[in-house]
Amino acid sequence: MAAPHKLASFRLPPLPTVGELIKLYNLRAEKQLSQNFLLDLRLTDKIIRQAGNLRGAHVCEVGPGPGGLTRSILNAGAADLLVVEKDSRFIPGLKLLSEAAPGRLRIVHGDILTYRMDRGFPAKISRRWDDDPPNLHIIGNLPFSVSTPLIIKWLEHVANRTGPFSFGRTQLTLTFQKEVAERLTASTGSRQRSRLSIMSQYLCTVHSCFTIPGRAFVPKPEVDVGVIHFTPLVQPQIQHPFKLVEKVVRNIFQFRRKHFYKGLEKLFPEACRVELTQEMIQMADIDPTLRSTELKIPHFRALCEAYAHLCSQDSSLINYEYREELRQNHQERRSKLLDGNMKAKTAK
Repeated sequence: MAAPHKLASFRLPPLPTVGELIKLYNLRAEKQLSQNFLLDLRLTDKIIRQAGNLRGAHVCEVGPGPGGLTRSILNAGAADLLVVEKDSRFIPGLKLLSEAAPGRLRIVHGDILTYRMDRGFPAKISRRWDDDPPNLHIIGNLPFSVSTPLIIKWLEHVANRTGPFSFGRTQLTLTFQKEVAERLTASTGSRQRSRLSIMSQYLCTVHSCFTIPGRAFVPKPEVDVGVIHFTPLVQPQIQHPFKLVEKVVRNIFQFRRKHFYKGLEKLFPEACRVELTQEMIQMADIDPTLRSTELKIPHFRALCEAYAHLCSQDSSLINYEYREELRQNHQERRSKLLDGNMKAKTAK
């Protein structure tokens, strides 16, 4: 009989509902911040179950807002919950939750894009990278506006074993608008296959948990929402620096409907573009008529190997950016045009 009583002790005392808190503090979702509230605690409980067993765990929740997920995390038995909230309007309601769960909820009023999560938890929870993941979880119902830059930032941290991944292979359970969720999990050859697919899957096991209909949120977004779980791999599938991999993948996906070498060409300055592109394809031993969506991760690994080899022969290549060259050429043309107009006015 003791076990049920122990489990019950994790649950919060009676509190105003999330909906009542929204009315109490006159909270409205800000469209420019792409905020959407999830008020149904059955759904927030379902999201939390995807993270695994949280009893006694350390958790960082991103953008708790009015605290729906926060309640579910506390009710699941998390011993230490750190919430990072940028919008000051939600702080009073979160403080109410903190008082109801003494010693278990810490509130940071700040921006998750700049917050140093590696300083937010004790070093004693760290695990070796090749051990099981640490008892630390990142969970969040992410605003659409920050979800993509945030996951790219975290993937870079995974590659470098920094930030929240300085503690080990920290797991993430996050929401994304359905289109982004589909890109993250897309398989080779699918229409959704993208830069995000490769960058997430070469570093992590990426699992699509379930889809939440848009009508479950307040206000209702125009799209449904996918819940995605990430577990960093012990060994990344591509053994090269994150920025090199990202550069190769980003360029290849520039022209999704064309043969992949069209994007590959943009890795090189115009003077040596054709020659080095052909050399890179030959080194990687890949059919040049494949499209970017048809390339598998081993293909990208071979292309990164070839590109790294070419950069070792000419160190200027790694810093070359096609878009920067376009921008400079545009500025030069504009400057010449302005100079020409000024000379024409002076002549008159």
